[in-house]
Amino acid sequence: MTTAVAPVPGVFSAVSRVTAALDSPRAVLPSVCHGDGRRWPQSLAGGAAGIALLHVERARSGHGDWATARTWLAEAASGNVTAASNARLFFGAPALAFVFHIASTSTGRWRRALDALDAATLDVARVAVAAAHARMDRAERAELREFDLIRGLAGLGAYHLAAHPGHEATREVLTCLVRLTEALPGTRDDLPPWWTDASPSGDPSPGFPGGHGNFGMSHGISAVLAVLSLAILRDAAVPGAHEAAGRICAWTDQWRHGDCEGPWWPGVITLAEAEAGNVDAGQRPRPSWCYGIVGTARAQQLAGLALREPARRQAAEAAVLAVLRDPAELARLPEPGLCHGRAGLLQATWRMAADAADGELAAEIPRLAARLAAQLAQHGCSDPELLDGAAGAALALHTAGTGSAPGPAWDAFLALA
Repeated sequence: MTTAVAPVPGVFSAVSRVTAALDSPRAVLPSVCHGDGRRWPQSLAGGAAGIALLHVERARSGHGDWATARTWLAEAASGNVTAASNARLFFGAPALAFVFHIASTSTGRWRRALDALDAATLDVARVAVAAAHARMDRAERAELREFDLIRGLAGLGAYHLAAHPGHEATREVLTCLVRLTEALPGTRDDLPPWWTDASPSGDPSPGFPGGHGNFGMSHGISAVLAVLSLAILRDAAVPGAHEAAGRICAWTDQWRHGDCEGPWWPGVITLAEAEAGNVDAGQRPRPSWCYGIVGTARAQQLAGLALREPARRQAAEAAVLAVLRDPAELARLPEPGLCHGRAGLLQATWRMAADAADGELAAEIPRLAARLAAQLAQHGCSDPELLDGAAGAALALHTAGTGSAPGPAWDAFLALA
C-alpha cells in the first residue's frame, strides 16, 4: 500500500534554525495571550503545546534533545488545564494528551501526567458524544463545532484512534460520527445530515441564508471522512463505518469539479448553490489543508483505500499532482504554515505520496520542500505557532528531511494519518 518517499536532506539547516530560535519558552512566548486563546500554553494551534510537539518530534528522531522538549512540555502543562466544554483536540486536556502521548510512547516517561490527561479527555469525549446524540434525537441540524476537527468530535476521534483504537470511548466517538451521516427525520432530504444552518464561522450570516455545506478538513466533513477511513484501515471500524464513509463520498462526488487530470472540490456551498446543483469555477479553493484541495484530496485518498475504490484514490492523487505542477496554484499559498500555507501542502503531499499507487507525487516533494525551506530562511520565526507559523513549517520539513514519520504520527492532529 505504501510507496517509498526519499528523504530530502537539504532542508535540515532550515529546520535547525527554526528549532534553535524556538529553544526557550520565555524568549518565544508573549507575556499576554490572544483573546481567542490561541497563545494559551495548552493550545495546540498557537501555544506552548504546539511548539512542544516540534521539539518532541525532533528529539525522538535523534535530531533534537529531550531537555528542550521537557522544558516545553512543562510550559504547556503549566497552570490550570481545562477539561471544560471548550476542551477539544486543539485546546485543553485533549491537546496536551495528544502531545504527551507522543512523548511518552517514545520515552516511557510522563505516564502519570498522560494518564491524568487521558482520563480527562475520555470524560470530554463522553460528554460531547452524549450532547451530539441528544441533538440528533431532537432532529436538529448539527453545528460545525459539534463534529469538526478543531472543535468537535472528529478531532476527539483522531486522538482516541491514535492513542487507544480499541477503547470503548473510541468506539463511542466513531459510532456518533457514523450517526452524523444518517438522515435526520423531518429535514430536507436534498441536503446532507451534516448541513449546518449557520455560516462557516458558526454564526448566522446574511451571506449564508439557509446555512451551508462544509467540505473542509479543519471545520468540515472531510475530517469525519478521514477519521472513519483511518479507523477502517486500522481495523478499528465500528458497525456502519463503511456505509457512513460511502454516504460522505456520494455527496462529495456530486460536487467534484474539473476533469480526471485535475479534479477539485469546493470549500463550502451555499443553499442557493445546493439548490442549483452547481458551483462556479471561480469558487475553486486554494490548495490548502484547511479548506482547500489538498486537505479534501487526502480525505478522498484515505476513503479510496478504506473502501477499496481505486478510482477515488487515483482522482485524489491527480488533484494534488495537478496543483503541484501548476505555478499559479502554488502561488496561491504565500504563507508558510500548516493550516493554509505551504507546510500543509507539503505534509499532506508527503502522506499521499507514501500511500500513492506510483511515485509521481513523491517526485514533487524535493521542489516543494526547497520552496518552503527558502521561505523560512527569508522570513524567519516572526510567527512561532504550530498551526500557522514556523513550528508547523519546521515539522513538515523535518518529515520531508527524514523521509519518515514514526508512530504515533504527529500529523494525526491534522487527520492526515
